Amino acid sequence: QVQLQESGPGLVKPSQTLSLTCTVSGGSITTNYDYYWSWIRQPPGKGLEWMGAIAYSGSTYYSPSLKSRTSISRDTSKNQFTLQLSSVTPEDTAVYYCAMFRAGMPDYWGQGTQVTVSS
Repeated sequence: QVQLQESGPGLVKPSQTLSLTCTVSGGSITTNYDYYWSWIRQPPGKGLEWMGAIAYSGSTYYSPSLKSRTSISRDTSKNQFTLQLSSVTPEDTAVYYCAMFRAGMPDYWGQGTQVTVSS
């Protein structure tokens, strides 16, 4: 059973960089060629938005609408992957989830973490 847990600050000031980490247990982020370790968010009152993913190889994929502000990296020694979203605005306020996708569908999700962008 794969488990994912998000961590990071719950409050970020406008124009700063949001940084979240997902710790994975029960599975390695460097094996299983068809797994994609992803970040998804849900702003209040809106639907889920896929932000990007990192593959077992370390290759990264981003939503075109967020690509210029998003970076996903990993620490294989800790079995973690990280989201960085730069130049945040209040519109980036959302619940942020990490998830493991396989064949285009999410198999496992973290519980989500609320991030509020406010001065």
